[in-house]
Amino acid sequence: MAAAGAGAGAGAGAGGAALAASVQDFVAGQQDGRAAEVAAGVKDGSWTVLQLVEALGSCLENTDPRTRGRGIQLLSQVLLQCYSLLQEKEVLHLVLFYENRLQDHHLVIPSVLQGLRALSMCEVLSPGLAVSVLKAIFQEVHVQSLLQLDRHTVYSIITNFMGTREEELKGLGADFTFGFIQVMDGEKDPRNLLVAFQIVHDLITKNYALGPFVEELFEVTSCYFPIDFTPPPNDPHGIQREDLILSLRAVLASTPQFAEFLLPLLIEKMDSDLQSAKLDSLQTLTACCAIYGQKELQEFLPSLWSSLRREVFQTASEKVEAECLAALHALSACLSRSVLSSDTEDLLDSFLSSILQDCRHHLCEPDMKLVWPSAKLLQAAAGASLRAYHRVTRSVLPLLLEQYTKHPQSSQRRTILELLLGFLELQQKWGHVEEDESTLLSLRAPVCSVVFSALTDPSVQLQLVGIRALTVLGSLQGFLAPSDLELVVDHLIRLVLHEEDSQSSEAAMEAAGSLAPIYPKVFSGRMVPRLEEELQSEREEESSRDHCSLRQRCLQALAAVSIHTSIVRETVPVLLQHLRKVQKGNKAGSAQDVVSVCQSLHRVALQCQQDAEGCWYYHQTVVPCLLAMAVQAAMQESTRPLLGKALLEEEVLAAMVPVISAATTHLSPELAAQSVSHVVPLFLDGEVSFLPQNSFPCSFQPFEDGECLEAQRRLVVLLMAFVCSLPRNVAIPQQERLLRELLALSCSCNCPFTATTAAKCFAGLVNKHPAGQQLDEILQLAVNRMEPSLAEGPRRAQALTLLLWVTKALLLRYHPLSSRLTDKLLGLLGDAELGPAAADGFSLLMAESPDVLHKGCHADVRIMFRQRFFTDNVPKLVQGFHGAGPDVKANYLKGLSHVLNHLPKPVLVTELPTLLSLLLEALSCSDRVVQLSTLSCLQPLLLEAPQIMSLHVDTLVTKFLSLTSSPTMAVRIAALRCAHALTSLPITVLLPYKARVIRALAKPLDDKKRLVRKEAVAARGEWFLLGSPGR
Repeated sequence: MAAAGAGAGAGAGAGGAALAASVQDFVAGQQDGRAAEVAAGVKDGSWTVLQLVEALGSCLENTDPRTRGRGIQLLSQVLLQCYSLLQEKEVLHLVLFYENRLQDHHLVIPSVLQGLRALSMCEVLSPGLAVSVLKAIFQEVHVQSLLQLDRHTVYSIITNFMGTREEELKGLGADFTFGFIQVMDGEKDPRNLLVAFQIVHDLITKNYALGPFVEELFEVTSCYFPIDFTPPPNDPHGIQREDLILSLRAVLASTPQFAEFLLPLLIEKMDSDLQSAKLDSLQTLTACCAIYGQKELQEFLPSLWSSLRREVFQTASEKVEAECLAALHALSACLSRSVLSSDTEDLLDSFLSSILQDCRHHLCEPDMKLVWPSAKLLQAAAGASLRAYHRVTRSVLPLLLEQYTKHPQSSQRRTILELLLGFLELQQKWGHVEEDESTLLSLRAPVCSVVFSALTDPSVQLQLVGIRALTVLGSLQGFLAPSDLELVVDHLIRLVLHEEDSQSSEAAMEAAGSLAPIYPKVFSGRMVPRLEEELQSEREEESSRDHCSLRQRCLQALAAVSIHTSIVRETVPVLLQHLRKVQKGNKAGSAQDVVSVCQSLHRVALQCQQDAEGCWYYHQTVVPCLLAMAVQAAMQESTRPLLGKALLEEEVLAAMVPVISAATTHLSPELAAQSVSHVVPLFLDGEVSFLPQNSFPCSFQPFEDGECLEAQRRLVVLLMAFVCSLPRNVAIPQQERLLRELLALSCSCNCPFTATTAAKCFAGLVNKHPAGQQLDEILQLAVNRMEPSLAEGPRRAQALTLLLWVTKALLLRYHPLSSRLTDKLLGLLGDAELGPAAADGFSLLMAESPDVLHKGCHADVRIMFRQRFFTDNVPKLVQGFHGAGPDVKANYLKGLSHVLNHLPKPVLVTELPTLLSLLLEALSCSDRVVQLSTLSCLQPLLLEAPQIMSLHVDTLVTKFLSLTSSPTMAVRIAALRCAHALTSLPITVLLPYKARVIRALAKPLDDKKRLVRKEAVAARGEWFLLGSPGR
């Protein structure tokens, strides 16, 4: 080191003096900040590290260990910041110096280790120095006598060298492993253990020589198993028990060399009374099976199986049972991987034989408690590999089939069939049933017989299991023969149409939906014709109610099987034919029939959306047909009012909207453009040539004036469903004319349904319209039409509806005009006539719209529009409330509660302190909508912001208890839920109110409505338990 110092130039002058002064200040213990100044000087070239060593000369040779320690501390801190600037020769001298200092006084060692950590990060470290440093540490430092931070420094040095000098360290052979074992032995701090476990893991996985120290390395790590660390409260280091568990498990499960020591330990810990120890042992065993082979497991298999069996048979914990089954599955998988040779025992076969021996006989006792644990164990072992599956099912499946025949009771048969189903489901993992060695294929006839017998059993529960088994059998490719398939379909038809219990009927429909895409020809050739026949049949002898239920089931089943395009081509015409029949029949209740058909068509549309071919077929078949029937009905209404009236009812038209919308949203732009070129001219110009059966008695003119055209105007709702669902990049022909017609209709029509529909359609188009002059003109036209109508006249309500929908359309896309229109809406809250409707309009602005202006129909919806609306308008609502007259204050409260009710709760919690007083005032409002909306808003806030809410507990308790007597059931339920949520506030705040609340909640216990009584029981129970031990 002296030679190194002599090599440095005599840095006399201002720089040298400044360095000497900084060194003196630091060593004297006056200013620790001087280290950073010195490091900065090295970085900017004011002085070198060797000049620093020269300046420290007298300190490093001082007889006082504290002074020496401060000198080395300064050097080490500078090196930690400047190690990348060092030259190879400088590093060599510094390493030799620090190694020598490892023999110094114990007060000096921590600073020496910090210096070595800095040097371990140098890229210019000469070959051999890493080994030299580690040998010196192993020889000179008793690591476990150091403080936690200093021990961590040693682990960091080792980690750094393992990352950059791997080959050099491997040259040490097993000495490196032994040295590290000595370093780690006795470590207790979790921060250090995480690093130490990682080092051990790297030692093993990177093939360092363990030599004769395998058992010692295992002992030095396994002594921490199982981890029982509990982090202290407010732990700044954030180390969790799970971090240590996973880190240690990675070590224990990293090498088969540990197997002979680890497996006895795991078996011992499985017997522990601590559930955490059991779980850790089982999870570690599962991890080990991934790298172990037969050789490692052979000796311990009987003990492992015994422990696993005992736990599954006796445990009350679902977690322990699940981990036992996972471990058994892993053991079976591990044994399945072993390559068999002629002279070795098939360990898998003998292992499975012992499992079968212990579990098989329990399957003969379907009423006993061990039947399910035994089945789970067998299924866990069988599911590990195809070889294991064949071995287990060869023994188990014939037994289960025999037991099914032996036990005549439905409950026992259900248990046995569920067991059988579990094994059938395992076969699904491997898909195709292999003919050569499959037990299942050889038992095809008895398995099908058992399943079919379950389907005809009077017990609904047994039927349901049979239907699930049928679905699994159908999904096994190559299992069902053609004759069996026909039987399957026949059974499903019978269950769908004639089974009294709706559960079985619905399950059969679901099964048909699962199997139809696998066997489309069988279902379209056998099931669809039967359902069509039922729909067309007229049964006079049956009650109309039964026949209606049967029709409903037929419609649902037709929709359920319409998964495959080839089936859709069969089912859609059947559904449309039935729709025409209902339209012509015009019987009582036909509107409900049409709605049912539309619901089925909607389900089919949703199932077709991902298939381009099916989607286009559906669109070009269904949309023109629905439009044609509706146009026909509208024309008949104006010429012969009694015919086809069902199709014009609001309920029916509303049911057609999602059908047309779902058929349109997923069209490609090219096909959508083709379709829009027909539909828009139909409504604007009466162009009916593309409609099927288009010989209509008069022209179709929905946008013309005249009372006789009122029915035709109602069909604008179908235009809305179509054009508002088109992709944004599809050009709409004559769009400006269409927008003007819609605008005129929304403002002038006397029918609220038609006016609202026209407003929604106008809004949907405006939302997607490209920005520019055309949009500005049409919006200005809309404002010019709305403002006079809102001010006075007979159509103020229609103008308000248009204002709301246009505001929503622009609000969603952040259009600048939206703020002006919102201000207009805020002004209407003070209007005596329109105020309540304007307040309800805030709910429309904030809520998700089901048919237009949502992302599913390609609307332009910007993120966080609700938060933006809240920020811009709630202050205005609050200001308006304070300045309003007493007769309209409720309108502002209603508007506010609607906005808050649709706001994301985290945003609401941050604004709560300023708005809570208004919310509490809203509870006193007589308007039921305001009460319900405010209660819905407050309930989650009681759970998420208890500290703020507890400041108003007196008011909250009084208001909630008062509203539990509301004449409106929904308000009573919401108030009771809030009273229940109050129990999440701090107990000390609630205890003074406990007796009062319990007395008050006794009354709703006798409420005439069951749902109210249910909420009252839950709320009162929580208040009774308030303050109890353990709560």
